[in-house]
Amino acid sequence: MKPPVIWSVSGLDSGGGAGLSADQRAADAMGVHLCPVAAALTAQNSVAVEAIFPVPPEQLDTQLAALANDLPPAAIKTGLLGGVAQLRVVVRWVDRLRERAPVALVVDPVLRSSTGASFADEALLRAYREELLPRATMATPNRREAHALQEVCAESVCITGGDEGGALASDWLSTPQAQGWLALPRREARNNHGTGCCFATAMASALARGFVAADAAVLAKMATTSGLHDDAMPGAGAGRVRPHAGFITDASLLPALFDTEPTHWPVRRAGGVQGVYGITDSGSHAAELFAAGLATVQLRIKDVNKLHDELPVAQAAAKRHGATLILNDHWREALAAGIDFVHLGQEDLLALSDTDRQALAKARANGLRLGLSSHSLWELARAAAWAPDYIACGPVWPTTTKAMPWRPQGLDNLAWWAAMAPAPVVGIGGVLEPSQLTALASTGASAGCVVRGLKTHSPAAWKQAWEQGKGLAGHTPVMWPHASLARIAAIAG
Repeated sequence: MKPPVIWSVSGLDSGGGAGLSADQRAADAMGVHLCPVAAALTAQNSVAVEAIFPVPPEQLDTQLAALANDLPPAAIKTGLLGGVAQLRVVVRWVDRLRERAPVALVVDPVLRSSTGASFADEALLRAYREELLPRATMATPNRREAHALQEVCAESVCITGGDEGGALASDWLSTPQAQGWLALPRREARNNHGTGCCFATAMASALARGFVAADAAVLAKMATTSGLHDDAMPGAGAGRVRPHAGFITDASLLPALFDTEPTHWPVRRAGGVQGVYGITDSGSHAAELFAAGLATVQLRIKDVNKLHDELPVAQAAAKRHGATLILNDHWREALAAGIDFVHLGQEDLLALSDTDRQALAKARANGLRLGLSSHSLWELARAAAWAPDYIACGPVWPTTTKAMPWRPQGLDNLAWWAAMAPAPVVGIGGVLEPSQLTALASTGASAGCVVRGLKTHSPAAWKQAWEQGKGLAGHTPVMWPHASLARIAAIAG
């Protein structure tokens, strides 16, 4: 399969640290083909930018024209453009290309170098605000650049904060899918020249691979952080950031997505659930499942009045058999009833008020156990911020139990979740036959959910299927995840 093609229209750093050199390293790590298009030449080294020479607009236009028919891009990333005339060449080509096919645009508004050199006057700032950014799928300014622009009117924005100091490196993310603070523990490294270029190129690469903006931000954060090393520096200044292809299976690189700017990294909890995880909407059925040997059952009842009727039966059976009863959604009712394990969906997290968040956090500190759903990379990152006892990944296979926009995760994504998540992973969705549960167990997941299948096969059959699969754990390779939500090209401007 041919790799996706992206164009980077940026500056050539004669020192090899930032600009097109950094873009190439990021694209290689992301597994895409980069077409490096020079918009400006710079005379710089690892210490300072000494001069900038914008490429004549006709030369820039000719470079893009040469690529358009043979190597059309799935995404374009812009960096140092050199001037208004160069920016407008890019704008014209973005519009032309989008008449043929969807093209994502990532704008890294390089306005000033890390050594202090200014790259933009007021005319260029105005052109960014009025012409280029309104066409952007994603803008990736740092905090000083966002302040200089005053308004970043792109479809999605990620304001990077890696150079701001503090225990965590936190970026503000706002996309159609999610918003919040995307963070990782800060890596103090001397080789950090070109991080902004790397981040934007990784973002464009992920969009080209079919990920939506919020998922692309997670991958860009991972790739860029992987490039921070303390290797020997070739010059007197900072060394180059060098992301590596293995970042995609390095669990330490998975960021967390917080609703408020974080001050500390969540502490991972021990525990979770294991084996066959039954889900039912009946207290008496839950009692039967416990009696048949299931160690974990979730009671999923939306109607609170019905819940009050069904809960005591399930609760008494769980206590009698020394099993775990998990209550879906109704965490306040769980606390009132003395149940210490709840499961929440992502929509439940988003619906929490500030008061609810504080109350839930207090309950967690007092021993309430929590399981969270996730269907995408950004939802996995949001779940990680809560340090849950387990994270559900789904739907593994197509399911009609609940209407949802997600593509099936498949065993490949489930294996990635199991290897990368900061909590035990539960596979859920479309498990109708014991052979499916066997395959699910082979991915390394700690548990597998069965809903409708409980009516067609006995608990004993499901338990046997799970044990067979655990013996095959590790047989499913951990590779790049696939996008679980289709990226729709919503092009502004």
